[in-house]
Amino acid sequence: MKNLLIALAICTLFLNCKTDQSKPQVETAKAKDSLLVAKKEVPFVWEGANVYFLLTDRFNNGNPANDLNYDRSNPTGTLRGFMGGDLEGITKKIQEGYFTDLGVNAIWFTPVVEQIHGDTDEGTGNTYAYHGYWAKDWTALDPNFGTRKDLEILVNTAHKAGIRVLMDVVMNHTGPVTDQDPVWPEDWVRTSPTCDFTNYENTTSCTLVKNLPDIYTEKNDNVELPDALLAKWKEEGRLSNELDELQLFFERTGYPRAPRFYIIKWLTDYVNDLGIDGFRVDTVKHADENAWAELYKEASYAFENWKRKHPSKVLDSTGFFMVGEVYNYGISQGREFDFGDKKVDYFNYGFQSLINFDLKTDADKGYEAVYKKYSRLLRTKMKGLGVLNYLTSHDDGAPYDKERKNGYYAANILLLTPGASQIYYGDESARNLTIEGAEGDATLRSFMNWQEIDSLPKTKELLSHWQKLGQFRRNHPAVGAGRHKRLSKAPYVFSRSYIDGDYRDKVVVGLDLPKGKKTLLVKGFFGNGTKLYDAYSDSEVEVVNGLVTLESNYDTALLELAD
Repeated sequence: MKNLLIALAICTLFLNCKTDQSKPQVETAKAKDSLLVAKKEVPFVWEGANVYFLLTDRFNNGNPANDLNYDRSNPTGTLRGFMGGDLEGITKKIQEGYFTDLGVNAIWFTPVVEQIHGDTDEGTGNTYAYHGYWAKDWTALDPNFGTRKDLEILVNTAHKAGIRVLMDVVMNHTGPVTDQDPVWPEDWVRTSPTCDFTNYENTTSCTLVKNLPDIYTEKNDNVELPDALLAKWKEEGRLSNELDELQLFFERTGYPRAPRFYIIKWLTDYVNDLGIDGFRVDTVKHADENAWAELYKEASYAFENWKRKHPSKVLDSTGFFMVGEVYNYGISQGREFDFGDKKVDYFNYGFQSLINFDLKTDADKGYEAVYKKYSRLLRTKMKGLGVLNYLTSHDDGAPYDKERKNGYYAANILLLTPGASQIYYGDESARNLTIEGAEGDATLRSFMNWQEIDSLPKTKELLSHWQKLGQFRRNHPAVGAGRHKRLSKAPYVFSRSYIDGDYRDKVVVGLDLPKGKKTLLVKGFFGNGTKLYDAYSDSEVEVVNGLVTLESNYDTALLELAD
């Protein structure tokens, strides 16, 4: 099946095959000698998406010629300088089928707008803005990450492969002040006090850390553009164009020329021009929540405008998507985040989903406890909404399985838990998260371990497990967005079912099964005589007396209807 999917991807990407790209074409007829196999359309559902999150600078170096810019050559702390990853590197991995093999249908990469040019030391080692969260100019891309054309190619290549693109956006703060990067005007940013995080006021109207100027997202006063930005645009020969576009934006919307609306315009330009499918929004709880509703409104307008201009490139009718990072939000909290003195329902302010910080601690409770809990919550107080589950990330210093000892269990608990899944780059290959000499979150951000994937059999085996589960999730919305039900306690077998209009999807999964001959109970879910296909062992079975019998050396079964 893997080779067939790669062949189809190559055909679509490079031979311009005449396939319907209104929705991703997903192979469901299993591995056969001929490409002439039956296929069915699988609807894309953000609520059950399989998202791959990567640090742009740390994933793959597609163009070594752009590794050094703005004389960013000062010595840094361990893993705190640029290492060469870029947009071209991501595109190459899309073309190679890496994401397709992993079952990924959305890619989220760290911000690629122009970063501060200088370096700074805030106590964890001298640091450059390799991570992308220290913006200097939202209207330009940082040459260390690539060009606007590189971003356009990435989006087009992803879309041709049926993969959505989530752009990481920051509206809460600028980058730190350095000798090369002056502070923004005082009517744009506050530089004190530093947040205490004990109530709403000292979480939103403050700076996250020292020397990280905070945008006045709550103010409606008109402000002038910074002189430094105007001078930069003039030097680059685009001053007149940028001013003209701003004039048109403010005339169309009627917004005041307040700081957040400038940034909203600049961020949504990428949607309008390139067809970005969604935003992952940084530091959500540290800004005025109304700003996010306004960002979503303008991004949705821009997305629909892009669709009208590029009807042949539209994947489907899915609207613009926003997922927010409300740090320490968990699905158990339901819709509202509690600041102590105030509760905010961010789902009322443009977000369809929030990153779920609960799973990394829930994971040790076992499969059924987690699956049942999440299925119940997503059908009761979270009905119609979504969460993005994760186990490791770029800034969570207490991730699940930091020593990388339970990679197979991690795959099962992440990729089979109801909700959307976020694979952090290297989860699938046990990339080291404990780097000697790295301080703070830098240890979470080593370069992708491609050499281990290419050379170590154990790494290849682990990756294969993630690939099988990932493809099954992508091919079946029931896995992430469906209703969960346990069918058998020992061996552990469960079902998932999903209904959306005329579309029906149902699967059965078995975990921790005995190797060799095994029997799975499917009574009441699949009828006698039903032919099923186990996507894990690549074998077909038939339901007899409410049971299916498998003969394989695997402890996992992924059962779907056979074609």
